[in-house]
Amino acid sequence: MSAVMLDLAIQKTLASAARVFSLDVAVRSVSRRVVLYGPSGAGKSLTLRAIAGLMTPDRGRIVLNGRTLFDHADGVHVSARDRGVGYLFQDYALFNHLTVAQNIAFGLQRGWFNPPRRTRDPRVLQWIDAFELSAVAANYPSQISGGQRQRVALARALIAEPSMLLLDEPFAALDPALRTRMRSELSALQARLDVPMLMITHDPADVEIFGDHVFELRDGRVVADAVRAPGAPPVSPYPHLTVVAGGPV
Repeated sequence: MSAVMLDLAIQKTLASAARVFSLDVAVRSVSRRVVLYGPSGAGKSLTLRAIAGLMTPDRGRIVLNGRTLFDHADGVHVSARDRGVGYLFQDYALFNHLTVAQNIAFGLQRGWFNPPRRTRDPRVLQWIDAFELSAVAANYPSQISGGQRQRVALARALIAEPSMLLLDEPFAALDPALRTRMRSELSALQARLDVPMLMITHDPADVEIFGDHVFELRDGRVVADAVRAPGAPPVSPYPHLTVVAGGPV
């Protein structure tokens, strides 16, 4: 039997003057490619932030690869920095005052000091080479393309060798043609590194490529889930998931 990569059951209530949102999700998977799929406001980002330690659930438990990151009943709450996960933000969250090389090196920092501009850390150089960023290593984020910015953010997330890579709508900021290419690049990279990945998205095209195990969220609840059969092609329909804007899955 395959080991459980992710096992979580969490609850969180958020209240504002306009509305009260209640998150109550349970996700359990042995897959190394998990997708949380649904429209905006479904609770996908909250769930991702809870796994990363950027949001504290009111109740529940989060276990990643056998390690308990959060358990309200037992008083366990591992800090975000010590969870050993890589986080790719939707807007990439690169530091505009740091070069490409410095942004990547920041993934190794324990504090908030800027990495040296002329970093020679072999791990940084390895990822610069792996993502074909040598020609722009001394450039700033504003001087490189959208696809290159995504590669920089991925390199920064991966350089510390995370136990899981968390991706927040990673292709939403790219134009349609670039999305197709970057999906292919990311899929090949994940297969080569074999790093577990959890992606949130509202785009059926992401589900088709990355959805070995898909959980559909709506209004803070998991309403359906589906597992791709072993050996199934990369593009595989999930007829029992409901339609989300963009077409049927």
